[in-house]
Amino acid sequence: MTHPGGPGEERARGPGDGPEAIALELFDAVESLTTLWSLAAQEAALRLSLHQLRALRALEAAPGVNLTALAQRLDIGMPTASRLCDRLEAAGLLERALHPSKRREVRLSLTSHGRHVLDDVAARREQALAAALAAMRPAERTALRRGLKAFLASRDTARPGPGGP
Repeated sequence: MTHPGGPGEERARGPGDGPEAIALELFDAVESLTTLWSLAAQEAALRLSLHQLRALRALEAAPGVNLTALAQRLDIGMPTASRLCDRLEAAGLLERALHPSKRREVRLSLTSHGRHVLDDVAARREQALAAALAAMRPAERTALRRGLKAFLASRDTARPGPGGP
């Protein structure tokens, strides 16, 4: 079990229902979910890195963005974004086209193959999650749903300010 303090560092757990104890349990659950998420994506017909998948998802959300906007969305540098797009274009997942009114701007968008790959990854992830949830009792699934709804509702009010963790 890995904890936020670092590898091998055991932290004292607070009271069983306290925020600190539950945060540590949630940390472990998120790591497990991340592994499940990654493995499901790697079972797709075309294996992509997490950066490549993030780029495709960003293009799905904002078709026609330029390289600068994509780099900003992914929080990466322009040279890295350019190489990433080169690889995605070579794989037939992304296409570049000149902007209709700005001759120097290139717009990026998914190809039909890129959309198909994203759909495949999403379906595999959904199946992996459904399999994990099927192993739970119905009451546990209901409690998980309630807890997730409460967590999502509270996350905006619990965000740390500048200089926070």
